[in-house]
Amino acid sequence: MSNNGRTHNVFLSGVGGQGTILASNILGQALLNAGYDVKKAEVHGMAQRGGDVTTHFRFGAKVFSPLIKQGEVDYLISFELLEALRYINWVKPEGKIVLNNYSILPPSVSLGKMEYPKDVEQIFREHFKENVWVVEGNRIAKKLGNIQVANIVMIGALSNFFSELNPQQWIGAIQELLPAKLHEINVKAFQAGRSAVKV
Repeated sequence: MSNNGRTHNVFLSGVGGQGTILASNILGQALLNAGYDVKKAEVHGMAQRGGDVTTHFRFGAKVFSPLIKQGEVDYLISFELLEALRYINWVKPEGKIVLNNYSILPPSVSLGKMEYPKDVEQIFREHFKENVWVVEGNRIAKKLGNIQVANIVMIGALSNFFSELNPQQWIGAIQELLPAKLHEINVKAFQAGRSAVKV
């Protein structure tokens, strides 16, 4: 990533309760602190019941609209595999995808009306080749002792692609947005996610 005047498009997708909005807020705070113009728009689909939650996120020297057009996503970060697949057509051919290797069965699958897609990772690799990174976000968070920090693990993984931001700027954003008692576990989650991806 470079600050060449271009607007960069990040699309975050997940399921209600996964912390998608907090993750986008941390991303936004880190970039604002670094001097970027940031615009974002959130869509909540019955989030409290496990519905889809997405965030359009755009940043650059000057951003005029928060909404990303289909086919113009530079970075797709998804906290759940099916939610990633819903938006595969939104990503540029050269776009980068960071997937949490985690599945939440929607009601239609639980009721036997539909099948959960198999091999989501392979589908993405067929389209985007080496520009797909799969992270064991929930497994890493569980190992740290708090499954709720899986979203911060994923933000740590995503941070590898933002060369103008150093790790301390991300950590600073986490500390700004979360109460002090949650700093230690979330910083550990960020660092673990950052280590989980090699770019």
